[in-house]
Amino acid sequence: MQIISTKIRNIIIAALLFCTFASSAQQLNKQDSVRRLKEVEVTARKTLVKQKPDRIIYNLQADPESRSNSVLTMMNKIPYLSVDGSDRVLLKGNSNFKLLLNGKATGVLQNNLSDLLKSIPASTIQHIEVITIPSSKYDAEGLAGIINIITIKKTENGYNGTANINEQFPAGGPGAGGAFTLRQGKLGISAFGGANLRDIPETSTSTIRTTAGILPSMLTQEGYTKSNSKGGYFGSEMSYELDSLNLISAQFNFYGSNSTDHGRQQVNLDQPGNEMQQYQLSNTGAGKGRVTDISLNYQIGFNAEKNRLLTFSYQYSNNKKDQFNQVLVLDPVNFLLPDYQQNNQEQAREQTVQVDYVQPLRKLNIEGGIKGIFRNQNSNFKWLTDATMRQQFELRPDQSDLFTYTQKVFSAYNSYALSLKSWSFQGGLRVEQTVIDADFLSSSSKASQNYFRLIPSLSANINFASGNSLNFGFTQRIKRPGINRLNPFVNRINPNFESAGNPDLKPVLVNDMQAGYTFSGKTAATVGFDYSYLRNADLAVSSFDPLTGITRTTYRNTGRIDGLSSFVNINRSFTKRWNASLNGSIIYFWIAGEADGAYVEKELFTYSVNLSTGYDFKKSWRANGSLTIRSRNPTGFQGTTNGMVSSSLSLYKDLIKDKISVSAVASNLFVKYRNAKTIIAGAAFSQINSAQNYFNSYRFSLNYNFGALKGKIKKNKRAIDNNDLSN
Repeated sequence: MQIISTKIRNIIIAALLFCTFASSAQQLNKQDSVRRLKEVEVTARKTLVKQKPDRIIYNLQADPESRSNSVLTMMNKIPYLSVDGSDRVLLKGNSNFKLLLNGKATGVLQNNLSDLLKSIPASTIQHIEVITIPSSKYDAEGLAGIINIITIKKTENGYNGTANINEQFPAGGPGAGGAFTLRQGKLGISAFGGANLRDIPETSTSTIRTTAGILPSMLTQEGYTKSNSKGGYFGSEMSYELDSLNLISAQFNFYGSNSTDHGRQQVNLDQPGNEMQQYQLSNTGAGKGRVTDISLNYQIGFNAEKNRLLTFSYQYSNNKKDQFNQVLVLDPVNFLLPDYQQNNQEQAREQTVQVDYVQPLRKLNIEGGIKGIFRNQNSNFKWLTDATMRQQFELRPDQSDLFTYTQKVFSAYNSYALSLKSWSFQGGLRVEQTVIDADFLSSSSKASQNYFRLIPSLSANINFASGNSLNFGFTQRIKRPGINRLNPFVNRINPNFESAGNPDLKPVLVNDMQAGYTFSGKTAATVGFDYSYLRNADLAVSSFDPLTGITRTTYRNTGRIDGLSSFVNINRSFTKRWNASLNGSIIYFWIAGEADGAYVEKELFTYSVNLSTGYDFKKSWRANGSLTIRSRNPTGFQGTTNGMVSSSLSLYKDLIKDKISVSAVASNLFVKYRNAKTIIAGAAFSQINSAQNYFNSYRFSLNYNFGALKGKIKKNKRAIDNNDLSN
């Protein structure tokens, strides 16, 4: 009863906060109303945020700060989005969402997402869509919704492009990125790409673990680590009009990365009545990743109705990832583990076929389609030890295996969009059948799953005469475990801590209800309210084995999560030269589940606030300042990460108006390092992991826009967007 009353209390509090936000923003806008019919545009100095029934659209090109920042930094300013202390992007407080590039899924964005977004200059991105109520045309994966990144594509005749070079230190390195569009007759080509080098100088790490029971112990690990990496990305799209009714297009995306890291640790284990155990670990690691996507689309129009379309699509994707680690044991005392190596080779191939049909009927738009996804994934992992202590590593068959995983997803959808004078509705139903088979080469172990889902989606939007709008909706989403969570490969880079996937994981279904209000005028504001709940969440679970002294972490369908959220985004132009913005969220979590032999239940209040202001001086100078405050965040029901406060100052100068500009950003001027802490507690142990990260940084950037365009490039209106798989 106490838990129920607490939930009711917090629901009331969140509702009051929502109403307070709405009331405050309404007062600011009484004198600033404008009339919109089909959609509401939230205006600052330019059109910065647009509200549609199912999504928020943030125009990065209208935000002056995009010329000096990376895409990851700009995520803090976008409604419903935030970036936590570990540089994870969160959508409505959840790290499980789907990421699309120009409306299509691509493996380019599925690997080392934070590092990739750090390397992409925000000036090369047109806008970012936050789809909070995805329609049934989207695959049902992504618990919190979908983020769609749109690269610059000025679709006019001729050519146009933008290029950016940048440098960041003391942690980081040089980078470059750009986007280009060309139109010649019926042929249109667009491309974007970039590369970066990242060097992270030596920083400290530490772990303290205390255990209870018959033989209590304390483990302490203190060490240092450094790393460097290089990566590059490229994406292109080509379209050709056979005639006014037939269009073919193709896409190609590539991402490649190489990384190395080195670390050293001093380990001490104290147990009452036993002689202390101690040793040193020297770690060397190397990683390599390659992702390639190729897709083809053929679109057919009809003479009677130009918006009536039939589209056939095919996509092939290949994702390779190799990871190597070597651990040397130095100066051991009461520790017998020999030197060892780990090697994991992962590959994921995917083929997709899809047919879409669009039928407009005056104010009603009908869409339907069928789709098949065929995935083949494998992991070849090996464990080698130097039992002779002569640097002659031999394979340990009992710790090595070949894991194969096949998945087939068959789906069909039907959606309807109705537009009236001031109301618009969107609803539909999606059906998905998933067939899974997993196998191990060295044993007869198998894992098979076969499940069917009906996924509804409904949203509505009303536009008022004042220019404000109200939207609300309900949807269900699925979280399918990806290869990262299914792979049974045991990571033993630290002999006291092991982590592995679970091939028996099952999908998770979430129910989500939300409402939002948008104000337009000199003070532009978006206020959102969201409640979601899911059962059998596949959370990370850690347990301590007193016989081996090892903490093991894997994933299990054991969690229950409820989340109640309020979001606010406000943009205000005080004068023609001075503007400011606020992006914030308040989220209350109820989390419960079984771990380490005990049932854990807890509640956690979290918040995130980003304040930003800028002023335009004479002679094309602009100064910006920002402050971000984040609370601690949950890592499942066993742990939390610590909060943080960060700040930045930037200067921007137009050397040649709309052509060449330079910028400089200084972040966290007086704080060189930040200690990122993760606290994990189980029934028989507690653990604190600390990692020292470079916090103070300086970034310099040069941006160049070129070209002139006159006509428009025609594009397919439907294409494959495999947004159904989660890692």
